[in-house]
Amino acid sequence: MGVQIERFARLVKALPECEPRTSEQYTTFRVRGKPFGYLWPRTATVGLKQTLLEQAALVAERPEVFEVQFTAGGFGWVVVHLDGIDLDELSELTLEAWYLTAPDELLVAPPTPASLVEA
Repeated sequence: MGVQIERFARLVKALPECEPRTSEQYTTFRVRGKPFGYLWPRTATVGLKQTLLEQAALVAERPEVFEVQFTAGGFGWVVVHLDGIDLDELSELTLEAWYLTAPDELLVAPPTPASLVEA
């Protein structure tokens, strides 16, 4: 179990109109200017936008893998420790983060978690 940083970066970049913005300490992933994920290489963690219910469920179920990052605008962001998650689950959570952020016209034919795993 566990996902390498490079593998996560390939997965997230396969999302339609994903725009990575790299700073000195982390990379932000955006769709049409709105963030849906972050990558912190130093800690091998990612932050993903989720619903408040999903945030609470993930943290309660596996606190060794998921942490509350923050809440904003009715959404709950989670920190995901890459060494504790498999690629299939990470692709589902990443797609959900993108889906919660993407404009409606991109949601007409969204990618599937399986297509991200194949990327």
